[in-house]
Amino acid sequence: MKWWLLMTLMVASSAQADMARRRDAIVEVVQKVSPAVVYIGTEQDVESRFRGRRSFMEDFFGGGREQRRRVQGLGSGAIIDASGIIVTNDHVIRGASAIHVVLADGRTLEAEVLGSDSTNDLAVLRVSAKQPLPTAKLGTSADLMIGETVIAIGSPFGLAKTVTAGVVSATGRTFRAEDGTVYNDFLQTDAAINPGNSGGPLLNVDSEIIGINTAIFAGGQGIGFAIPADKVRRIVDELTRFGKVRPAWVGIDTVDLPVQVASQLGWDRSYGALVDNVEPGSPAEQAGVRRGDVVAEMGGSRINDSEDFDTRARGYPARSPFPLVLFRDGNLRTLQVTPVEFPPRLVESLAWERLGLKMKEARGGLTVSGVRPGSVAQEVGLELGDVVLRVNNQPTPDSESFREALLTARRGRSVLLLVRRGRYGYHITLPFQGQRL
Repeated sequence: MKWWLLMTLMVASSAQADMARRRDAIVEVVQKVSPAVVYIGTEQDVESRFRGRRSFMEDFFGGGREQRRRVQGLGSGAIIDASGIIVTNDHVIRGASAIHVVLADGRTLEAEVLGSDSTNDLAVLRVSAKQPLPTAKLGTSADLMIGETVIAIGSPFGLAKTVTAGVVSATGRTFRAEDGTVYNDFLQTDAAINPGNSGGPLLNVDSEIIGINTAIFAGGQGIGFAIPADKVRRIVDELTRFGKVRPAWVGIDTVDLPVQVASQLGWDRSYGALVDNVEPGSPAEQAGVRRGDVVAEMGGSRINDSEDFDTRARGYPARSPFPLVLFRDGNLRTLQVTPVEFPPRLVESLAWERLGLKMKEARGGLTVSGVRPGSVAQEVGLELGDVVLRVNNQPTPDSESFREALLTARRGRSVLLLVRRGRYGYHITLPFQGQRL
């Protein structure tokens, strides 16, 4: 063998050995999963007022001419089923008139929305391809360890196939987004997440999705948030099967736990929510929850206060059981609670008892058929025949849409109604009265 050929073989062998040494867990995850990570592009038509040369009518009435313009957005997603099912964030595709997906091999496919849920900021898309698509496995977030390595793949600022790595900084995080929305039960990571990463996967070293990247902490560095995989699985299943998340009911009302009450009960922790009411016949009552119990954990994570409990409970669709850890008589006990779909009778009670309204469908739309004396509805002047067009900006053309909008709004302190009377429309804010359902 000639000396130069021997040297070539030795150099090649050395290079292969060096690559094998450098091929760590992160490299293997990226090579395995990146084919299943997609770039999502959206188009949205928005209206804006064009203020050019003003006319007398514009000076008199204000405003300007309407002008439509097309706004483009971007995000990321992960293929979780070879048939073309993709999970991403709701805010990535919200309001889009057109959605396209760019696969890792460069193909561009039109996408349809199977379902989306703004409360949990998740959406499910579907694309059609001639051959099965590469997929990423949806893992579990229940056994995550603080400090374990995680990898984020996405398209920040449109830079496709961008990879960052970090660790799990915390679980069960609550944070407030820039628009004021409060999100609960999120994963926190220091893996760099930037605009365009939204909807992309957060992965463990076993190449499993343990979260869907969603947001960054404004003004901070190395603080990103992801929706835990266990919640993603529940919501995606609901969206895939029904196109929406069915409002679920547990039947527990909680209040924040005062220090004095906690001391009397023997609860010496700084977290927890106090059960104030258990609805008769509810899933909570059937599971054995009692008034006066302290809710310590739900689904394996601590409950900080009453608001935290309400938000976590909304994250479980109907028929999705979860463990509830309660403190009672000096002992911790774990119960299994299975939410059910919110009973229609309770929705009617919710509208009547807390708002003072009874609704019915009519030719002109969903109209007020009853106003309870002494209610907030009567105080603001609502009358029989008024048409309720929207509840908290959700259109309510029929009874079903009204019920769903009211169920979504029921945990708030008030509800915003768009009411039409004659030719005129009015926005009216009604505070909720009485006990929550």
